[in-house]
Amino acid sequence: MAVVADYWATGFFILAVLVLCVLMIGLSALLGGRSTGRSKSLPFESGVIGAGNARQRFSVKFYLVAMLFVIFDLEAVFLFAWAVSVREVSWAGFAGAAVFIVILLAGLVYDSRVGALDWAPPGSRPRDGQG
Repeated sequence: MAVVADYWATGFFILAVLVLCVLMIGLSALLGGRSTGRSKSLPFESGVIGAGNARQRFSVKFYLVAMLFVIFDLEAVFLFAWAVSVREVSWAGFAGAAVFIVILLAGLVYDSRVGALDWAPPGSRPRDGQG
């Protein structure tokens, strides 16, 4: 019985949230406008009617660049945390951040060398010493 007395406010909160959700969904179903028409059933993206197939295939390069973006974007989070605490971590923190940046730059150079960042088809790229 003591457990119920300790958590009555949490139970009341959960019950109030559920009642509020059911109330809002019910009122929107009763009071919401209903209009039908040819243009209402068309899917659109940001106000533009879509053209083409929704099952369009994307190149693997797209996903590779997306993953690289996430990986290299996370560095900003770590460097921001370092910048906030730069006075507390002193030179040891600076050395750690420098090593972190050097490793990231090495990864970026490697990605560039293996062609992970090349979007052009192989025949349209200029060769070394040309173009």
